[in-house]
Amino acid sequence: MTKTILIADDEQDIRDMLAYNLTREGFAVETAANGKEALEKIEQTPMALVILDIMMPEMDGFEACRAIRANPKTAHTPVLFLTARAGEVDQIVSLELGADDYVQKPVSPRILVARVKSLLRRFDRSEQAPTSQNEKIISPGVKIDRSSYKVFVNDKETFFPRKEFELLYFLAAHPGRIYKRETLLDEVWGRDTFVVERTVDVHIFKVREKLGDYGKRIETVKGVGYRYILE
Repeated sequence: MTKTILIADDEQDIRDMLAYNLTREGFAVETAANGKEALEKIEQTPMALVILDIMMPEMDGFEACRAIRANPKTAHTPVLFLTARAGEVDQIVSLELGADDYVQKPVSPRILVARVKSLLRRFDRSEQAPTSQNEKIISPGVKIDRSSYKVFVNDKETFFPRKEFELLYFLAAHPGRIYKRETLLDEVWGRDTFVVERTVDVHIFKVREKLGDYGKRIETVKGVGYRYILE
């Protein structure tokens, strides 16, 4: 089945250029001129991946990404930010909001297409991963179900965006083992995604917050990284 990619950018030339190159690679493409229009398109058509510019009228890319992640129907859709804004702050904000990758303009179509394909391969591998005995991780008060991407805290379903879920699942699937931040970036975000280590800290904070009293199971090993303790 042909995968559909949404490009949201307020510059017509960029939308046309990216759409042309992605279509040549066999993708179906939808376009939007702002975040509000992008959300409307997503409601109409399931997207395999969304490319968002940050600076757009009516609704910017940050707001659109936040809305995508808050909607259970689109929460796990890969999101790639494409922006002319430089700086680590924007990168951190993008990833904190749940984006999966960040590409700065100007970018060659070849590089952009490569990053899109890489993201889709990672998500395909994640979706097609074989079921194992560790598909469900159950400990007092917390149940993590990999097959449905659901987390239950005290038997109440608690929503976790994809990256937060994958980070929690990875740590819980290897209890007691200490992981450095760079290792968690490689395992959860992917080796070909350019993100900063602080992204891990931000996601750990959010995961702990959602686990409530059980958040203490994720221990910080000072100067090293994190580990999950099963109780």
